[in-house]
Amino acid sequence: MAGWHQNQERTFFYVIPRHCLKSKCERTICPDTIKEERKPVLLEDVPSTAAFIDGAEVAVVGFFEDLEKPEALEFLTMVKHIPDVPFGICTSSQVLSHYNITQNTISLFRMVDNKRQDLEIQDGNKVDVAKLSRFVRMNELRWVTEYNPMIAVGLFDSAVQTHLLLFSDKTSPLHTERINKYREAAVAFQGKALFILVDISIEGNDRVLSYFHLKKSQLPALAAYYTADDEQDVLLLDEVSVERITDFCNAFLERKEEKKTSKPEDNLFREEL
Repeated sequence: MAGWHQNQERTFFYVIPRHCLKSKCERTICPDTIKEERKPVLLEDVPSTAAFIDGAEVAVVGFFEDLEKPEALEFLTMVKHIPDVPFGICTSSQVLSHYNITQNTISLFRMVDNKRQDLEIQDGNKVDVAKLSRFVRMNELRWVTEYNPMIAVGLFDSAVQTHLLLFSDKTSPLHTERINKYREAAVAFQGKALFILVDISIEGNDRVLSYFHLKKSQLPALAAYYTADDEQDVLLLDEVSVERITDFCNAFLERKEEKKTSKPEDNLFREEL
């Protein structure tokens, strides 16, 4: 399927080269960036685990039968190096059963599309900090997810087929106000649209612009995209407001819904006309 997030031949910006994955993980786990040693929250029962998961846009839980296993030790090390994600750890058989855990598993829960991603660790399979970090970074989606090649997996793996992109320059003095309004609007579209920020000050993101036939001189702008059929729409903005974002996204969603529910004979009639 062609698309802004999958069409590698036309856009290239979703290709994830091996060296890019490596450098990303190295940046993620660089000891120089650690300010203090972090530890995961110990989760001992189902209510506390559910509250932990529901309390963040993205939450990661390490479910382990034995904390002395190498994968559990690697998980504890990884937690120290990713300060912007809440981590929990659990060994309770009751909790593991509640979440259908049958082997050591790292589970990522994201609120934006109510999705859970599991990294099951088979006996004998070696995992390390880099692999665990890649799993977290590739699958974390938030109310507003900033585009980068690492997050590509989570975007196209989501069941949410509508993507709404805001093109903005993070170096602009107006960016903070724009992103706050964008995030406010995003909450109302949980499970309906993924809100994505494309920072046009980053080299390479101009390829995303070109896919939607936009130029930097036209920004800020919104672009709506539907993954199933590559339909898209663009709105140029003189001012970013919650109302304009909401109206644009609702209009796009309504058009897609109308096409889904239209009768085949209606489509045939329009074609004949």
